[in-house]
Amino acid sequence: MTELAAPLALPRRDPALIEYLQQRRSAPAQALTAPGPSDADLQAILKIGLRTPDHGKLFPWRLVVLTQDTRAALATSLHPLADDQTDPNKARAVLAKLTVPPVTIMVVSTPIRDHKVPVWEQELSAGALAMNLSHAAFAHGFSASWITDWYAYDPRALSLFGIGTGERIAGFIHIGTLESPPLERPRPHSAEHVIHR
Repeated sequence: MTELAAPLALPRRDPALIEYLQQRRSAPAQALTAPGPSDADLQAILKIGLRTPDHGKLFPWRLVVLTQDTRAALATSLHPLADDQTDPNKARAVLAKLTVPPVTIMVVSTPIRDHKVPVWEQELSAGALAMNLSHAAFAHGFSASWITDWYAYDPRALSLFGIGTGERIAGFIHIGTLESPPLERPRPHSAEHVIHR
């Protein structure tokens, strides 16, 4: 007797996920307060984050969980470097984004050069990892902010963060709790940015 093929499963809508994606909003990093993720929450967030698109299975990135003590020490070391930025006062002020949130994960892009997978695709994978971490944080009930700021680009600052040759900081994912929902920001209109051909 011929076996009948199993019926194809129809797409299953997830209204809660759709609502979340429609309302997702980054949090101001300097407004993130305790509570932050527990150790178990953080491990789950990291595990979800690592399930990211990665052409070639190269894992062209690494994650560094920066403790509060480490971030405080980094901010102290970065403070003198702020004087050389275009707007020193603002450069010093944004260091609070690095020190205030309960949890910070640094996403480092580590592309493999001279590989058949273009570096650009490997860097996109690091960005996807950062977005996955943000989604995972929200899924666990926290708010998150994916930012870089000047210290992600200053060569002297990069050495403080342990960034090696050929590496780049894709972003800092700051995670914590907001006392009130973040304000909505202007969003692009699909008619202005989407083309159907």
